[in-house]
Parts: sequence; structure tokens; C-alpha cells
Amino acid sequence: MNNIRGKTLAFAVVLSLLIGASGMYVFMNGLDAEVGEDKHPVLAETVDAKHEELDTVTKFLSAMELISERYIHEVDEKVLLEGAIEGMVKALDDPYSVYMDEETASQFMESLDSHFSGIGAEVNMTNGQVTIVSPMRESPAEKAGLLPKDRIVKIDGESIEGLTLYDAVLRIRGEKGTEVVLTIDRPTSSELIEISVERDEIPIESVRVNTIEHKGKTVGVLEITSFAKDTAERFGKELAALEDQGIDGLIIDVRGNPGGLLNVAEEIGKLVIPPGEPIVQIQNRDGEKVRYISSLSEKKEYPIIGLIDQGSASASEIIAGALKEAGNYDLVGQTTFGKGTVQQALQLGDGSEIKLSLFKWLTSDGNFINGEGVEPTLEVSQPEFFYLPPLNVKEDLEYDMLNEQVRNAQHMLKGLGFETGRTDGYFSKQTEQAVSAFQNTNNLEPTGIIDEKTAATIHEAIVEAIRDQKNDFQLQAAIELIIKQSQ
Repeated sequence: MNNIRGKTLAFAVVLSLLIGASGMYVFMNGLDAEVGEDKHPVLAETVDAKHEELDTVTKFLSAMELISERYIHEVDEKVLLEGAIEGMVKALDDPYSVYMDEETASQFMESLDSHFSGIGAEVNMTNGQVTIVSPMRESPAEKAGLLPKDRIVKIDGESIEGLTLYDAVLRIRGEKGTEVVLTIDRPTSSELIEISVERDEIPIESVRVNTIEHKGKTVGVLEITSFAKDTAERFGKELAALEDQGIDGLIIDVRGNPGGLLNVAEEIGKLVIPPGEPIVQIQNRDGEKVRYISSLSEKKEYPIIGLIDQGSASASEIIAGALKEAGNYDLVGQTTFGKGTVQQALQLGDGSEIKLSLFKWLTSDGNFINGEGVEPTLEVSQPEFFYLPPLNVKEDLEYDMLNEQVRNAQHMLKGLGFETGRTDGYFSKQTEQAVSAFQNTNNLEPTGIIDEKTAATIHEAIVEAIRDQKNDFQLQAAIELIIKQSQ
């Protein structure tokens, strides 16, 4: 017992730091969090529950000693400690607060580097299910057809029920060139979907720039794919270069951007939000707020439009909210993901960490968007085929069939310019003719039957169609707004 108690005293100190409000203080500048001196006494001896009320730490020690000394099997004390911490964090019922052991914390830090090997998707734990927040732009996850809100129920055919978020992530990640099969529960689908994703090296190219000439106007497009350490600096350089070219308007595209560093969002806000306007407000557990104000010297002379979708989360929503409320600029697309909390990774001294939600963030006007998202001023959806998973052809699709795979194929063919006549999932004669026409166009035998080879060719054509700017309804709508507002 003494050996057990000696090894658990250090953990008891950590426990009191986590549960005691007076044991934690936070420096707001840069959102650096530190753990202050512990003020909670650690009781050295277990007391009898029948005679004296147990305090929190003593109760924990009692439970650990009972399990260690009397459980039918010998238990590794480290396993008990890890389980206790995981249980505390799980009890918060917060999808963004997680415990990471030393190995997981190390791999998490690797994912923040300039590149890593995986599928390129941000995930969180929502209602006990591993959920896609957003696939990164042009990542294996996006190319394979994963969408925001997709719930992963199996990895390589094995259920992930009961796994922690980071255990699931470790199963998904792997060497470049290998495949992982994800079984997806999609809110808009009545059937589970199997999606095979080939892992690849995921470069973190956080800012992409483009210019579009339309109706005699030059529109600059800055796409932010993540909010990494150097993103604000790169954004500033690309913005200056666009302004030197003499753009008539700017589109800031944060679609599919899962977020990143809060201070980076603040710095980008200072480059586009009108001077003196609040970019974001940070609120602690006591309701105290700190407002971050734009220090831009003067308002931009050209119109600015934000592009958003369901995969825009966290720091992306800070920028979107500031553009809409402080800048009075339009947002085009779909309502964002809805993540309104700020996390900090707090070290526990042995390489392990707790990634803990420490603050709420509020929009310029003080709105808390968690679970709600930021709404566009102009709602625009992409073509139907943007949202469809790849065809899963376990058996050939042919005339007179009726199922969801046929329905998806009909929407895809229609999006590619082959008229199926209907999109209700019934494989009609006109659908057969559309399949034959597609096969002819793509040098396949015109059987009118969708086999594996035809399905793969349809998928390749869909990926190309999604990359074609003329099919990007949201971008086209934003360009038209820029032209109208720059007259």
C-alpha cells in the first residue's frame, strides 16, 4: 500500500491542479496557459468512509488502492493512472478536450509540422463518434469523397466503438502509399458507406493565391487552408503582391479549413478588417473578455468577399465572423461548422498532455457560434455531385435496379453532362443510354452497365469536374458580387 501511495501522490497533485480553480491561471497575451502553485492539501492517509466524508483526492487514492490490492488480477499502476485521467477528461463531455499519452502527444506534434503522412482530414469526437470536421483541400480525404459531418464507425472493417479520438487517429494514419478503408455513417445517406483512402504525405501549404479576370476586372483570391505558424506572414505577402497588381476586389476562401492557431487568425484579421474594429473576443470561465482590435491603418478601397462552407471551423469562423460583422463584408457559401472554443495543450510533466478547452471565443459583435456556425449573407450550394461519395460497386449496376448507388451514379452522370432522365435511383433505359454515352466518350466498352472500371472512371471524371472553376458555384457567385460591388 505504501508503495502505491508513494507513486500516486504526484498524480494526486496533478489531479488537484486540474480540478481546483485556484490552482490554474492563464496569461491572455498569446493565450499561453500555465499551471500555478498548487493550493490544495494532499491527504496522506485513507480515511474510513463510514466515519469521515472523503474529499476528492482521498477518494481517488482509496479507489486506486482497492483496485491495486484487491482486484482479481494484478493491475499496472500506470494503466490505472492513464485511465483515471482519460475518465476525467471524458467526463467533461467536450469533443475538443482530450488526454494524450506521451506517444500520442508526440505524434500530435508531428502533425503540426510542415508535412506528415496520413489522409488529410481534421476529426473530433462528437456525441461519442469520431466525426470529420473537414477534409483538407486536395487531400486524399477530399479526393476520396469524405465530407464534413461524416461519422467514422469502422476502420479497416473493425468497429472503433470505445476508442479514444487519438487511438482512432493513430489507426487512420500510416505510411504513404498504403490504404485505409473507412466505414462512414453520413447524415444524408440511408446506408453505411465504405470509402478507401490512399495515405499520402500531407504538405501544409497554408496560403494559395490566384487571380481571375472577369468582365474587365481583376479579382484576387487568397485561399487559407489552415492557420499555421507562418500563415499570417504568407497571407500578408501574397495580399501585398495582389494589391501591387491592382486588384479590383478580394476573395478570402476558408472553405474546408479546419482552423488552427488563434493568434494567427487575429494577425490575418489585422490585415483586412477596418481599423479600430474588433476581430474577436476571448472570454474566460468567469465571463471576463478581452477584445482583439484591428490595427489596420485604413479601410481597404476594394470590396472583400468571404467564401465559407460546412468545413470552415474554428479560426476560419473567426475570420468569417469578423468579415461579416466588423467589416460589413458579404459571406458566400454555406453555414460554417460551429466551433467556438479555444484549446491549449497543457503538459503533465512526463511527455503526456491534456488538450483542454480554456476559453470561448465570440465574434466581433459578441456572438457565441458554438454548435451554430456563421451564416452566409448569400447562401449558395455546390452542384449535387460535389457531395456524393465514390460509387461502391459490390455488384454491377444495370437496368431495372433500384438503390442509392444508382441514384448517386445518376447525379454524377448528370453533373458530367450525360442526361439520365431521372435521379431517383431507378436504373431506367435512359440511364442505361447515359452510361453507354459516358463509356463511349471515355474509351470504354459501351455496355450500359456500371462495373468497377466504369465506376472508377466516373469518379476520376467527377474529381476533375470539382476542380474546374466553372463548376464552383460558390466561387462564381463571389466573383459576380465582387464585380457588382466594384462598379
